Amino acid sequence: MKLNLQYLQLHRRYAEGDSAEVTLAEIAEELDCTHRSAVTLIGKLTGLGWIEWTARRGRGRRSTLRFLAEPRAIARASVRQAMNTGQLRRSLEQLTHHAAPEAEAPLEEWLASYFGHHAEIRQNRQIDILRLPIREQLHSIDPLAMNLLAESFVSSHVFDGLVRRSFPDGAILPNLAHAWESDDSRTRWTFHLRKGVAFHDGRLLTADDVVYSLERLIHSKRTLYGSLFRQIQSVRAWTSATVVVELNHPNELMLPLLCTSRAAIVPAGTYEASQSGSDLPVGTGPFKLLQLGPQLCVLEAYPHYHLGRAQLDRVEIVHVPWRNEHEPADPHAPFHIMHHAGEPDTGWSRISSETVVRKFITCNTRREGPLANPGIRADIMGALAGQTEPYESQAQQHGQVVSPLRITTIEHYRQDAEQVADRLRAAGYRCEVTTSSPDSFKDERRLRADLILFSLLRDQDVQLRLYDLYATMQSHLDEPTAARVDHTLTAVSTEADAQRRMAWLRVLEAELIDGHQLHILYEKPVQAAYLPSVRGVSFNAQGWMDLRKLWFPPVQEELPDV
Repeated sequence: MKLNLQYLQLHRRYAEGDSAEVTLAEIAEELDCTHRSAVTLIGKLTGLGWIEWTARRGRGRRSTLRFLAEPRAIARASVRQAMNTGQLRRSLEQLTHHAAPEAEAPLEEWLASYFGHHAEIRQNRQIDILRLPIREQLHSIDPLAMNLLAESFVSSHVFDGLVRRSFPDGAILPNLAHAWESDDSRTRWTFHLRKGVAFHDGRLLTADDVVYSLERLIHSKRTLYGSLFRQIQSVRAWTSATVVVELNHPNELMLPLLCTSRAAIVPAGTYEASQSGSDLPVGTGPFKLLQLGPQLCVLEAYPHYHLGRAQLDRVEIVHVPWRNEHEPADPHAPFHIMHHAGEPDTGWSRISSETVVRKFITCNTRREGPLANPGIRADIMGALAGQTEPYESQAQQHGQVVSPLRITTIEHYRQDAEQVADRLRAAGYRCEVTTSSPDSFKDERRLRADLILFSLLRDQDVQLRLYDLYATMQSHLDEPTAARVDHTLTAVSTEADAQRRMAWLRVLEAELIDGHQLHILYEKPVQAAYLPSVRGVSFNAQGWMDLRKLWFPPVQEELPDV
């Protein structure tokens, strides 16, 4: 690694033309080393074929240094070595420092060349590898515990649910269950499991695994869609291949709920407290997890997948903690953007789904305080909407002394919360911003705030997300408003027609906005990653690329045998 960096440093300093006239003393000074070390370095670089060194002896005579190795290849080798040793952050910082800024391909292009599709020939067979750069470290792909979008992306390829949704029409299709039916009351659902489906460790799927997986979600207080999972009264194994789900009351969102990555089926007993947790998670999905660490996640195609083997052989998801100046910090864009990848003749293209993210503020009107006053809420929402006309604060009109408004959100959205605070300070309000982890945000600490900043993905699961959001908001809404929300959610859950469900949810949103209980800050498309041109591109319900369907044509050039 050190030799690579020294080469890049010399290239940055002296590679203005085909060759450079330089002395060993100057090289020693540039690299901050002794004359003897400079001589040794020149010998090593020459032996590797990276440079050509023509020495000229005598005081004042300058030798000729000619660079032979492509700096991008040296940088890629450094990144690969850093990945293998878990030193990627340090490596990228060093490469940023030593790489020439005026070089034809800056560091992000080097990264772009490392990531994407790569092919190897092993035993006369093409092995297709896809490498994806990720912004944040993966912590868990447990369907119950995951918080990051990238974790959900990995989990959706390792685990399967009972049913799945097609994209883009959203039709419910068989998955681990090949058939299902409900009784006339729509409260008793029976699922018939496929025969012969195996987990990645070879154990066969049974109804007990489904019961275990769903009961974990029912009893959890913090999982996404918890308000919907808790409407399941019981889950039982009728036979080894038949599962019966009893609901508290009819809920037409149940099948869409069981399509989500949260409702994925894990082996029974996998996450018991008594287990060490050292084993890698196993699912029934199209990819088997080979490695899961802070720097690297490796997936391998599962050859016995019940819906057909993936065409990709291996997927490497790499945590790249480096961000360039053009790239915003947005947890809803979990993959890095290779800005040079979209330029002509690079072989890369930009692909994305229709998923968008919405950020908004809601008011805690259950808590005693100034936001119980509709006039103050109107004033606050007006300030957030960008009202610029001079006006007297509603707080002053009502003769109330407003203590600092508490704004809370998760740490990822601190920047949005600070912008909200700045707008309100400009309107004369004192504000303080607090943040917490996603898990902590779900407990009662959120209820001590005045303003709560949420985020919502608008994807194929938008009705589930809105339902769960409004159910969560009930805990910090005044009782009359909470009752209206509850009435609407009941109508939504019992409505079989998806368009009518969406109409109910739009009416509820309008009522909350009109009552100054909710303000939409902005809505924007989820930033897409630049990925190599591929065949078979499709997306799942959450807007993720379906890696199982991606494939690459045979490589044209002759590949090295490894």
